[in-house]
Amino acid sequence: MMGLEAALWRAVAVYRGLALVYAAVVIAMNSDGYAHPAAGWAVLAAMAAWTGYAVRAFGDPRRRGRPLLAADLAVAAGCVLATAWVETPANIAAGRPTLPVSWVAAAVLSWAVVGGRRLGLAAAVVLAAANLLVHVIAGTSGGVGGTTFNGIVLLLLAGLVVGHVVRLAREAEARLARAVELESANRERERLARRIHDSVLQVLAMVQRRGGELGGEAAELGRLAGEQEAALRALIGTAPPRVPDARVPGARTPDGGDADLRPLLTAHASTSVTVSTPATEVRLPAHAAREVAAAVAAALDNVARHCGDGARAWVLLEDGGGEVTVSVRDDGPGMPAGRLDEAAAAGRLGVAQSIRGRVADLGGEVVIFSAPGEGTEIEMTVPRRPGSRPRVSA
Repeated sequence: MMGLEAALWRAVAVYRGLALVYAAVVIAMNSDGYAHPAAGWAVLAAMAAWTGYAVRAFGDPRRRGRPLLAADLAVAAGCVLATAWVETPANIAAGRPTLPVSWVAAAVLSWAVVGGRRLGLAAAVVLAAANLLVHVIAGTSGGVGGTTFNGIVLLLLAGLVVGHVVRLAREAEARLARAVELESANRERERLARRIHDSVLQVLAMVQRRGGELGGEAAELGRLAGEQEAALRALIGTAPPRVPDARVPGARTPDGGDADLRPLLTAHASTSVTVSTPATEVRLPAHAAREVAAAVAAALDNVARHCGDGARAWVLLEDGGGEVTVSVRDDGPGMPAGRLDEAAAAGRLGVAQSIRGRVADLGGEVVIFSAPGEGTEIEMTVPRRPGSRPRVSA
């Protein structure tokens, strides 16, 4: 951010210097026709002194506060109003430019750099009022010509456009900084993943293998080591979730933003649960992603509870563009027809509430395929964004 700020203020400083030179040329050309020529040169001297001070002051980030901005705008407005005393009413009515000419736009640019479009437009309105007041003081308010009108329009456009461009530039730089930060985090994560793969995963794999060979309690220890190895492999093999940057205007917060569904599902991977996901991110609203993951967890809990210790389960995530489908399939004994209705009538609402209820709240659809001896498959489909009313079938 400091690089952008410094570049913006350097550009404003250059504009001040060039605009001061142009104002000096205009004053030198018109001084013979002034009512008070010496006062015209005095105004130019004041502009030169303020230009030198403002360039140094705005170059210090600690001094770019409201007092300096107010003083900058006051000096610019004062130089404009001095035109009513230095110039003759006839010249003012004829459309001669004010003494500072375009030099006053530097104040508008400063306000726009600090506060965007709103402050830029506010400064432009103040200077526009000063331009009109010159005609009122000189008694030529009825003769506001095209030169004055064009100058006012240019000031307003400068405040609006520069303020908007500055805001966009700051957002772009913030996003770039965030991308660099994420890239650095990904590289560090990959380095740690390599070290984990070379040490921890190999030890867990060895414990699993040796535990199976020894049998007894060692076999149980080996099984647990295998589950942890699978979970750790899933953890280091999935890209970290993207966190919106609060420094970027308009960025979503974690609670209201999107989330990648893949790491939420791969967290359930183990020796008995296989999770398959696309290679690219599958993003859903954060709340929807959490609810889908909770429904999958409930389905896997049913597999562990009703299918026995040796049962296996497969979780498949599919990205259909406008909708996301997650299926949970097991190789258990399956369910006879009417089993779910009987469970609901008996007050056991695990499937009805934990799975169907969650998906239905998201406007999705649940389809359950099961037959005795053929296992069970629960297919959950949710829209990418909330939309249609839920449909539930079995």
